[in-house]
Amino acid sequence: MLDHLLRRAGFGASADELAVYDRLSFAQAVDRLVDYDAVPDDVDSNIGKPGYVGTTSNGPFSPDTVINDARQRWLFRMVHSQRPLQEKMTLFWHNYFATGYSKVAGVLKQDSGTKAMNGQMEFLRANALGTLRDLLFGIAKDPAMLIWLDGDTNTKAKPQENFGRELMELFSRGVGYYTEDDVYAAARVFTGWNLDRTSLTFTFNANAHETSAKTFSFPIYSDGGQTIPARSASAGMQDGVDLINALAMHPETARRLVTKLFTFFVSETQTPDPNVVNDLANTYLKNGSAIKPVVRQILDSAQFQDPGVVFTRYSWPTEFVVRAIKETGWTGFSAGSTLTPLVNMGQQLFEPPNVAGWVLGQSWFSTGAMLARMNFGSALALNQKFRIADAAKAAKSSPQALVDFLTARLTIDLGNSVYGDLVTYASSGSVWTGSDAQLQTKASGLVHLILGSAEYQFV
Repeated sequence: MLDHLLRRAGFGASADELAVYDRLSFAQAVDRLVDYDAVPDDVDSNIGKPGYVGTTSNGPFSPDTVINDARQRWLFRMVHSQRPLQEKMTLFWHNYFATGYSKVAGVLKQDSGTKAMNGQMEFLRANALGTLRDLLFGIAKDPAMLIWLDGDTNTKAKPQENFGRELMELFSRGVGYYTEDDVYAAARVFTGWNLDRTSLTFTFNANAHETSAKTFSFPIYSDGGQTIPARSASAGMQDGVDLINALAMHPETARRLVTKLFTFFVSETQTPDPNVVNDLANTYLKNGSAIKPVVRQILDSAQFQDPGVVFTRYSWPTEFVVRAIKETGWTGFSAGSTLTPLVNMGQQLFEPPNVAGWVLGQSWFSTGAMLARMNFGSALALNQKFRIADAAKAAKSSPQALVDFLTARLTIDLGNSVYGDLVTYASSGSVWTGSDAQLQTKASGLVHLILGSAEYQFV
């Protein structure tokens, strides 16, 4: 069950991480993962040092200005951070508040586009287990989001509806819980929430704010009032604050978000019990839209710890790649070697396909995407050939022992048929002696087969 926790609340675990978590009870492991503020966040200081995943760059490594370097930096963090849940939740929010680099960089210069995307990612990371209210307020002012959903052009002369629509449809209540009149009202609420492109910072342009009253089909205030009152232009930002507060604390927002979190952490092949959803939603509402107590409750739940939900969520390409690196090894391996494979698998970081994010679940597994996973597994296994063989020396007594060692290290649950096939592969060829040459060939070959297996595509 500890392996299950580390795959879902992180990206699997390296041997060194396992040595830390193996000393903890399940409850203590949950506490360490959730209360990550108590753990130092010094992972960036290790970029470029021996013993860690490498990076590849055209010129000096510059994640602040070069988007592929920014992608490598985030992958490095996922592999090496001592706060795996923080990075996992950052990935969750990256899909939830999907924003694409191409459009942002198309409006700004490329280096400014990277800076804007990094700024958004740092905001999501800092608020990964914070409140949805703060996330919504921050994302409404985020430079990358302002460009992505055209908020930088939202003025009283021409209200722009994109952000207001997605705020209700994707970021809070969901489809069916707003009207087209609500969209137009929300567009006017956020008039003047613009961007200073020179400094790449949010600015409230009071002269561009539409000051009249805005009426919604749902309550905005605790007394049931549905109308945001007319205000002076200088006080106009309060319109957005009022709307965000109402949406963050709406029961439908609570149910929608906790369902997404339950699916992310527990299972996407089982429909959550409505009573569980309501219980989690109540926790969310009682804690002022805080995410941390909801995630803790999910990880502590009987549903999460049910053996029947282990390996019942399809791994995202990024999850697959990072887990494979952590479980296989990274000596001499570069995060840059993952970038093209990730594109071929269907997930390029900082480049979701649209505002709705990536299509999850079985949709990850087209023929080409699965081939890309298998090819990545082959390349990684070959790259780590000597490291794998060295680690496997303790299991050189027989082909079965070698298979047992590697399937335990790669935390995979195989049926008897697949297990038998792996033993057959390890036993094929010359008589088994467990020599260094035999281990180098068979151990890396087994890792390639495991990483490319159907079973390894689940977390």
